This record gives sequence, structure tokens and C-alpha cells, in this order.
Amino acid sequence: MFGAGSLSFMIYLFQLSIMIYHLCINLIFVKKIMGVADLLFKKKKELAEKNLKDGQEYMFEYGKRESVVQLPSGLQYEIITEGDGPKPGPKSMVKCHYHGTTIAGKVFDSSVKRGTPASFPLNKVIKGWTEALQLMPVGSKWRLIIPPHLAYGDQQISKEIGPNSTLVFQVELLDIK
Repeated sequence: MFGAGSLSFMIYLFQLSIMIYHLCINLIFVKKIMGVADLLFKKKKELAEKNLKDGQEYMFEYGKRESVVQLPSGLQYEIITEGDGPKPGPKSMVKCHYHGTTIAGKVFDSSVKRGTPASFPLNKVIKGWTEALQLMPVGSKWRLIIPPHLAYGDQQISKEIGPNSTLVFQVELLDIK
């Protein structure tokens, strides 16, 4: 009833239907991945907007304190202890103790907790640190409130440091190397 050509054609149709099936499965999979990617992008955008708003409110309230200085860049600082040593330059190697938190008080990094001061060149840290530490004499301890554009911007750095996070640091400048 079927000739050799018909059998080859049926095998071809069968193989073609399998390929179409796999293509459809792949398209469904890609569509789901794109949906998840869109959802993640939307959630990141919402988080960035919330973090920015929360940070601005925090800085507004914190800035009401008489002891707080706000620089033109938006950086805020409060002097806890005023040192009398020299001030570092923009490329100086400094030795510091620091304690970093979110505006909610969640610790994300602390040389104080580790018990070992950190040393680094000022031109290799976030802009807020570079700006603030150049104003600090050795021996000073300051509280810094760093807006996102002087920290990590819209990058998600860690679980604690989301996009557009305002950061709070207590920094003690121990030495200039």
C-alpha cells in the first residue's frame, strides 16, 4: 500500500514533528525565563526606588542635627572625635577602623568586629570615603552618611547593600602610610 518513498516521507514528517515539538517546548521555556527576568528587573527597580526614597528621608532627618555637616556633594558627616594629625590626599594609603551599616542599622562590614584595622588607597574606595577621609585629620572618628551616588549607585552589591542604598559608616582614621 505504501511505497519506499512514502515510508521515507512519513519518517521525515515524524522527525519534523519531533523538531517542532522541541521548538515549542524551547519557546515556552524562553518565554518563562523572559517572564522571570522581567519580574526580577521590575523588583530591582522597585527596590531601587524604595531605597532611594528611604535614604533621602533618612538623610533629611539626620541632617537636622546641629552637629551634622552636609557637603555640596550630598555627603553628611558628624564629628565624634576630632584628631589633630595630618589629613590624607586623594591617593594616600590610609589605615582605618570602620563599621558600616545600612540606614536600618544592619551591619554589612566592620573592621571593628574583625579586630583588625583596614589599609587601602583612598582612590580605590567609594567616592564618599575618598571625599570624607581627605577632610579628616589622623586621630579623628566620624560618622558618615553616604548617599547612593557616592557609594554603589544602582548596583546590588550584597544582600544588605541593595540598589540605591544610602550607607552609614563610623570611621576612625588611624594613620596615613
